[in-house]
Amino acid sequence: MLHTPDAFVALIDAPEPAPAATEILAFVFHRGRLLLHTPQLRLPTAAEVAVLGIAVGVDRAQPVGLWQGRYCQTVWTDEESLPADSPLAWHGMRALFNAVDDALLGLASRAAQLAEWARTHRHCGVCATPMQRTRGERCFTCAACGMLAYPRISPAMMVLIRKGEQVLLAMHKHSPSQRFSPLAGFLEAGESIEEAVHREVMEEVGLRVHNLQYFMSQSWPFPHSLMIAFTADYLDGEIRLDDNEIAEARWFGPGDAWPEASSSVSISALLVRAHRPPAA
Repeated sequence: MLHTPDAFVALIDAPEPAPAATEILAFVFHRGRLLLHTPQLRLPTAAEVAVLGIAVGVDRAQPVGLWQGRYCQTVWTDEESLPADSPLAWHGMRALFNAVDDALLGLASRAAQLAEWARTHRHCGVCATPMQRTRGERCFTCAACGMLAYPRISPAMMVLIRKGEQVLLAMHKHSPSQRFSPLAGFLEAGESIEEAVHREVMEEVGLRVHNLQYFMSQSWPFPHSLMIAFTADYLDGEIRLDDNEIAEARWFGPGDAWPEASSSVSISALLVRAHRPPAA
């Protein structure tokens, strides 16, 4: 599952004195893709990135933390081109699922969100003044108007609806995987998570549910979500699809041909697996 690895130590500020560039592991992102050595799929050092000639100024680098005794930082670049003989290449985050170990994937998830936060807060959203990092805090500050910008986290609910031995799975029209999964949706301003579950279920499939039970949560870097998963019991109603969001939704139970599972690193897969009938 996508999670922070054990023995990782998060850092708000870079260590002092700064480690040598040859000792710093660098997460470098361009439009959500990560720069890695190929075919080993390992992180480059800051020194290896420096020789590429792409603009990844030190002022852009954000501390991630200490992993396996080495300092890690994250940075974004607007430049995609790499030297023809470069041993490094860009890799989409989803393409790394089950291709790299869970520890690296979990750190890459954190690093991607920090890099996106830095990229999208170069200037104040109120007065357009260049933002400055606040030492000792994960925050950008505007020296002109005092506006503060912390890393954005967008909470989203996920719910697996149970009806006896059956569960409801849906194919979301905008899902990159185009696979059946539990219902999911972002919270709206002023909502509790529970209110969002009831609203999304009614909007997407026209059902009412009750007996909500918390399952677990997971950070999801696309680009900065926090997935909060529940189970709920069917109360009443007939399936009525939101044609803008849902392509198909139906009940799956014992004896049914179940759809292909989503990526094993996602909370969606764990939620379905925990409630799927054992194979005959």
